[in-house]
Amino acid sequence: MTIPEAIRRAARERAELATRLRRELHRIPELALQELETTRFVEGFLAERGISFERAAVGTGGVAVLGRGEPSVFLRADLDALPVAEETGLPFGSVHPGRMHACGHDAHAAMLLAVADALAAGSIPLPGRVVCVFQPAEEGPGGCRRLLEEGLLERFPARFAAALHVWPGLSTGAVGLSPGPVMASMDRLRLAFHGRGGHGAHPHACIDPVVMAAEGVLALQTVVSRRIDPLEPALLTLGAIHGGTASNVIPDRVDLLGTVRAYSAEVRELLLAGIRQVGEGIAAAHGGRFSCIVDEGYPVTRNDPEGSRKLSEGLRAVLGEEALVPSARTMGAEDMGFLLERVPGCYLQLGASADPARAEPLHSPRFDLDEECLAVGICALLTAAWVGLNA
Repeated sequence: MTIPEAIRRAARERAELATRLRRELHRIPELALQELETTRFVEGFLAERGISFERAAVGTGGVAVLGRGEPSVFLRADLDALPVAEETGLPFGSVHPGRMHACGHDAHAAMLLAVADALAAGSIPLPGRVVCVFQPAEEGPGGCRRLLEEGLLERFPARFAAALHVWPGLSTGAVGLSPGPVMASMDRLRLAFHGRGGHGAHPHACIDPVVMAAEGVLALQTVVSRRIDPLEPALLTLGAIHGGTASNVIPDRVDLLGTVRAYSAEVRELLLAGIRQVGEGIAAAHGGRFSCIVDEGYPVTRNDPEGSRKLSEGLRAVLGEEALVPSARTMGAEDMGFLLERVPGCYLQLGASADPARAEPLHSPRFDLDEECLAVGICALLTAAWVGLNA
């Protein structure tokens, strides 16, 4: 039996298992760094198959190692859910009110567990180690960065890394893969216009931060539209504004929360510099002050060109020529970018909808996926392990 045939067979044999695992995980969504029940589920499944599991120092998530010796490859799945109240009506819906696997991480973990089961059973030869990373806290806190800070790469030096994400905009059976950047960098902004508060009937005696903020919301949009090359992906979103307590009181300050996203470090720096310049200019014109605190988020998620070429060849051999499609570039962010900064690898998009035109988007309270995609995802991850170990 050839390797592609062995991979397809291993996936077919575990499709039902992956579906069951995904449904069980879907019922118990947990937020970032709170994935205790989820981690126990992963740990228990692996223990039943004699696969050792080492918890991460943060207390949730961890790694399972299949095979031995060198080289090593990473396969990564995220575990956390979102603070979303589920509205799917599924019989295996969330049992935790206000929490939901609205981003498909339940499916990611289920597929990686099925892959671990296949590797432990010897479904494909392992000329080295496959490190299955069950990562906590992708949705915000950056669990991948924390695992790297714990010494993940020092303990398991790797030459290739792969992960996938269910993608409702792609049809089931398709896998998206392109070289280069596929997801943007992301930083959070905490902006503030500082003035001098007072009575609303005496605005001349005040420095009004509400007026400054109103000008700022509009003027800051020109940072993207007039300072960044229109051929370069760049985004500034202001998602919240807070200030004031009463209709006749001018406050001392108004706060804005936002995010900037880009596909290059140069554009990111232009965005941040422009935001500071525009905000400071508006504040100065009114006699006030502007502050900008940047909470550094995720780097660009960038697929290695050579790794993408080799994995594309492998996926065509396993899934067929028609299955492979270009990645859908997005301004969304992903903390897999931290790992791909240090290890060559690929981030795949897994088609997960029977009808993409009608599919609910990721993070929707009605998001669901076509479970037929799970077998395709198992194939993709096993192919990544095979390619990475034999490259």
